Amino acid sequence: MEEAHNFSRKHGLAAKAIGVGVIDAESSFDAATSKGAKPFLKPTFASTCRGQKDIGVTNDGYTIAEVLLYGNVALRFISYGEKHTKHVEKEPFLLHLSPTSGKIAEKNTYGIFKIDRAVGNVVNLIDTLTYITGFTGFAKFTAEEIGTVDSGLNSVVLASDTEDVLFPLNEPINGRRKSQIQTYLEQNQGAGLQHLALNCYDIFETIRKMKDAQDTLGGLELMARPSDEYYQNLPNKLGDKLSSKQYAELEELGVLADEGILLQIFTKPIGDRPTFFVEIIQRIGCAISAFDDDGVSEQPGCGRFGQGHFRELFKSIV
Repeated sequence: MEEAHNFSRKHGLAAKAIGVGVIDAESSFDAATSKGAKPFLKPTFASTCRGQKDIGVTNDGYTIAEVLLYGNVALRFISYGEKHTKHVEKEPFLLHLSPTSGKIAEKNTYGIFKIDRAVGNVVNLIDTLTYITGFTGFAKFTAEEIGTVDSGLNSVVLASDTEDVLFPLNEPINGRRKSQIQTYLEQNQGAGLQHLALNCYDIFETIRKMKDAQDTLGGLELMARPSDEYYQNLPNKLGDKLSSKQYAELEELGVLADEGILLQIFTKPIGDRPTFFVEIIQRIGCAISAFDDDGVSEQPGCGRFGQGHFRELFKSIV
């Protein structure tokens, strides 16, 4: 508990760990530490999960282990025992959580069906990449490709073997102004998780629901709408890749569209510092299987990563 309090005092509202499901948490932990990763939590076995008796699920527990990802953020490995039912394998959960039965009502999910990627800001990419194991380079962007007077960054996207897990990493580059990545590092007091990108079925429906929730329940505050000029130029940039109705909805709701097609919008920082925020996205033309109860399978990284919108992104988190 004291560790959690220390983390909160230093970083404010931020993510402490990023969990990934693996075949064998102990082997993943050993491989990572052998490459120089700092151990946070040695492999630990848990044999019971509250809430399982209600749905008739039995299993022989799970193993959890953690290593340093960056800053004070841990990469959490989770592997499950052989006796897990098919339901539990589809819906992994931890001790204090219970599995869901059936498809959750759409009104409760806002149409969001998965985490697309977890984006971190670090002091130095090369130093960080020396000890992160189990991931390969998926894409990279240099300051010349995506940097602006306000951004100044290099970026690498790491992916798991299946490319289902994406970890973009950014480092600051000096320019005419202080890099926004450097500002993050100062405000966060070190490296950390900058934002989570959440994938949805229909971004227009999702954002309308979020705006309604903001008016009635509080909710997350969305970034300021881009300029009229931005939306006037979009048809010249994207052509017939979007319909006239979609162009109108983008402008109405303040959603960005990048070549690919990637539709996206950012929330403002959710804490008291210009650090952690959430990104809502929809990838157009990327589905490789039909929608079902589990969402939709997509070509990983299809539609790019919104690198054409870094200027708008940094406006939103100032």
